[in-house]
Amino acid sequence: VTDVGRVNDRSFNQSAWEGVKAAGDAMGLTEGDDYKYIETSDSKDYADNMQQFIDNEYDVIVTVGFALGEATAAAAKENPDIQFIGVDQFQGEEIPNLTGLVFNEDHSGYLAGALAAHMSESDTIAAVLGTDLVPPVVAFNEGYIAGAKATNPDINIISTYHPGEISQAFTDPEWGAATAKQAMDQGADVIFGAGGLTGNGALQEVATQEGLWCIGVDSDQWFTFPAAQPCLISSAMKLITPGVEDLISMAAAGEKPAGNFFGGAGLAPFHDHDDAVPQEVKDDLQRIYDGLQDGSISTGYGS
Repeated sequence: VTDVGRVNDRSFNQSAWEGVKAAGDAMGLTEGDDYKYIETSDSKDYADNMQQFIDNEYDVIVTVGFALGEATAAAAKENPDIQFIGVDQFQGEEIPNLTGLVFNEDHSGYLAGALAAHMSESDTIAAVLGTDLVPPVVAFNEGYIAGAKATNPDINIISTYHPGEISQAFTDPEWGAATAKQAMDQGADVIFGAGGLTGNGALQEVATQEGLWCIGVDSDQWFTFPAAQPCLISSAMKLITPGVEDLISMAAAGEKPAGNFFGGAGLAPFHDHDDAVPQEVKDDLQRIYDGLQDGSISTGYGS
């Protein structure tokens, strides 16, 4: 069950669906018969969309996004024989048949901020974001700010959240493009787009300009959003696809954990822009990644 938006949003929903497909294919299941998706167009339909799968006796139900957390927990409690996976849904209460697939978004955001600060020539960078009502988006942004400031204490950061409700904040590429343009007009030469279709609008706007960089989010958007390739130096990734696939495989084997399951986070490859990234920058990003992994570097998020 997707959050508001389409399954082919080239970002969050799509990454989760690709994990479902990978697990289904690995088990020899048939798309459309044995596994399928429902796209949510309005948040009031979360429970009803899950109920369709419950009524049809599906074994595993994956719900995508923080906003579905409450409805997913309620459905899991009411249907203890069905396994639920909630992507980006932190579990404060452990429910035996529900696993929250969560990530250290502040880690990949921190790496993205460090990369942006290293690559900026104007000493001004920006972030165009979905709503601050969603904690993972805030984690991305706060990590981005911390990583940039640790790399260049004098960096100027323009960080803008979408002002609308959750139902609109991730499906507004026009606002994303306009906000990115405003940041560029203020001198930003690296822009982080983190907010589904809204963030993609920012990336596409940056891609129309010469000599600027953009950073994608969630998946490696080099593959999911080719329109951004002219500026897309990397993406702040949450490894959603393998996380979903792993948890479905665990569910099939009767080994899926309750509570929270942390997926991987990091930066995507530089692809065609690899030569533009100096070796000393690559070395510093590796140092930061290692420090985040072993705890010697803290993003400060949640402190």
